Order: sequence, then C-alpha cells, then structure tokens
Amino acid sequence: LGQQANDIESFHAACPLETRLKSGIELAMWDVSGKAAGVPVAMLIGGILRPQVELAACMGIQSYEKAGEIATLYVEQGFTTLKTKAGSDMHEDLEMVRGIRDAVGMKLKLRIDPNRAYSPDEALELCKHLEQYELEYLEQPIPAEPLADAKWLGEQTSVPIALNESVVGPESAWEILRQGASNLLLPDTHIAGGILPCVKIGHLAESAGATCIMHCGHDLGPKTAAMIHVAASCAAYKLGNDSTYYGLEDDIITVPFEIKDGHIAVPDTPGLGIDIDQDKLNRYRIESA
Repeated sequence: LGQQANDIESFHAACPLETRLKSGIELAMWDVSGKAAGVPVAMLIGGILRPQVELAACMGIQSYEKAGEIATLYVEQGFTTLKTKAGSDMHEDLEMVRGIRDAVGMKLKLRIDPNRAYSPDEALELCKHLEQYELEYLEQPIPAEPLADAKWLGEQTSVPIALNESVVGPESAWEILRQGASNLLLPDTHIAGGILPCVKIGHLAESAGATCIMHCGHDLGPKTAAMIHVAASCAAYKLGNDSTYYGLEDDIITVPFEIKDGHIAVPDTPGLGIDIDQDKLNRYRIESA
C-alpha cells in the first residue's frame, strides 16, 4: 500500500516475501502498469516479437501404448512439441519415448523431464539409449547442484541437457551460463519472483547465445498471461513454452485464453490482457490455516 505500481525494481529490492507470494503481487503490478499506460505488458518489457506464442503440450508418465495414443491426439490438435514427465524407472522412460516415436514419428519435438531422479552416471546411461530418438532436450535429469555435473553430462552425449530446478533467478542463470552447464534454461515466474526476473534471465541467455523456455505448473489465467507476455517479448524464448492450460475445465478470468494449433495469441488489450471473474475467484478460493 502506498507504493507506485510501476516501481517494480524497488519492489523486488524491498519485498520480504518468498517468491511465490512475491510473484503474485508483481504480476498484478505489471497488469496495473500496462492498464495505466494503455498497452499490453509485452510492450513494456521490450515489444511483441511473436504475436503467437507456441506451447508445448505436457504429459505424465505413460505406458508405451498410452503414450502413443496421447501423442497422436496432440498432433491432431495441432501441437508440434510434447513434454513428458519421467524418472520413475529408466526402462519405463525409454518405452514411453519409443511409444511416442512409433506412433507419430518426428511430428512432435520431444522433451522429457525426470525431475532430478537420476545420478549423473544413470543419466548418462539413459542418454545413450535416448540418442536415437532425437530429443529436443532432456530436462534436469540430475540434481540441481553441482552445476559441474550438468556440464559433464552435456559433454558426454548428443542429447541436449536443459536445466529447470537449477534456474532460480538471474544470478543462478548467470552462473549456469558462466560455467557452461547448459544453454537451455527453463525459468518460471513463481520461482524467480515474477515477470521481471524472467525477462532478465532471457536477456542473459540472449547475450550468451543460449535459449530460454518458460516453465509451468498447473497454471490458471494470470500466470499463463505472464508466460505469454514474457515469451512474446524476449528473443531468447524461441521454443515452445510449457503449458497445461489446454487441460483446464475452468479459469478465474472472464475470457479464457484460446489455443489454436498449439499457440496462444498475445493479448492486444492493456495490461496482462485479462480480467478476474470475482464470482469464480470466490468459488475456488481456499482459506489457508
């Protein structure tokens, strides 16, 4: 209270909250700033490079048969990139990847995410088997630290290694790039603290010749909007961005985003391009202890 909504650097310097809470407030500040200026948030953070933002469909761990069925469905829906969870069992991971490739071939760029499940040696063994399937990347197969392990793994295999849990904010992104641990970074607004840190990570990556992909959780409209504006305005965010938005049955915004052929159009209305449906917000509210 009593602070300027567009004084976002000062907010980040002074806000004592953990990043999830900070991110929610920061997104609202950008929305207010854009609406006050009469322009979309993307115009405030660099301009609209991509009027349409590509999404990567996401899938949980599946059997050979089910993975092929779901992959086929995503191709029919117009998606060109698929991300799957992995990491429960190496053989299971490989059967899932094989099921996708046998069902749709190379119609889907494929990335899998074991969420730090493997040791560096186990990850290398997995990579040796995955090389034939031409993955877009393998996301965070090993623990977030030390970064030297990610650098070592990337040097042993042709499978590109991407980092997510290792990417916390701009400082961690800089360290990843400085050490040559990866040139594929997946930041997320609720981990980094909002839109501005993700923009800064994008600028660092661009200057280093690296690539960023926006990560996601099971995001509602406001956080999805933030992803769209960041990905639309920063040159480094040039691959399909993780999203499960297509799976929502409902949202708390008045006009849900429309996905066409695996893309969402950047809103051309001021701010984040959303308005909150207060009745839905109240309906889905959860009181914390």
